[in-house]
Amino acid sequence: MTLGFIGLGNMADAIIGGILKEGLADRNQIIGSTKTRKSADAKAEKYGISVAMDNCAIVKQSDVVFLAVKPQFLPEVIEEIKEHASEDTLFISIAAGKTISYIEERFGREIKLVRCMPNTPALVLEGCTGYCVNENVSDAEKEYAHKLLSSFGKAIQVPEKLIDVVGGVSGSSPAFVFTFIEALADGAVAQGMPRAQAYEFAAQAVYGSAKLCLETGMHPGQLKDMVCSPGGSTIQGMRVLEEKGMRSAVMDAVIACVEKNRQL
Repeated sequence: MTLGFIGLGNMADAIIGGILKEGLADRNQIIGSTKTRKSADAKAEKYGISVAMDNCAIVKQSDVVFLAVKPQFLPEVIEEIKEHASEDTLFISIAAGKTISYIEERFGREIKLVRCMPNTPALVLEGCTGYCVNENVSDAEKEYAHKLLSSFGKAIQVPEKLIDVVGGVSGSSPAFVFTFIEALADGAVAQGMPRAQAYEFAAQAVYGSAKLCLETGMHPGQLKDMVCSPGGSTIQGMRVLEEKGMRSAVMDAVIACVEKNRQL
């Protein structure tokens, strides 16, 4: 099984790293294309894979093709490669906002297609990827795609109507979380803690809290209540966050991301 990547940016890096770590493919089974020779040489050196600047060559040689380009470049890439793909080629698109019907229409024929939305924590193999498939994808192919997408974190199948919501709640939210970590650290710095130490405390607290939520399966509200002792300091901090509208601000941010995804 040969895996091809059209586009070798950060997300492709994460996917390739996960696939290699999990042993789902050998280096000689992965090929990719990028725009410049400098980039091609860098990726070849980093992963030991074959890299070219010819998208059509990648499609001709691959059983699975990751369309790992930005949404605005997807139409021209499809126009370039559509005549070179086998009817058995499985395409996996990570292009935000580009629906299954949009992609099928540009190929102009039936294809096997997985549409997914990964996020940047995939770079440390802790991603969360929502995905959906079209009707041409067999159960075996869907299972294989799930394994590939699970190699760099958690993969969850959802109806296509929820993919843009996935983009808001997990695709964009790392930026919100990083801002929250920065703000936590700034508060600690304001109270005298060295910045490097403040970032370490804040980031580990967020990481541990997320892990606690996932591994216990407890409702986030229950976990919050466990920290908020009667008359304690935490409930006073929660009072300030409620006064400042933290919940509604986060909800509005997710909704704004989802609405923008639907316009892409």
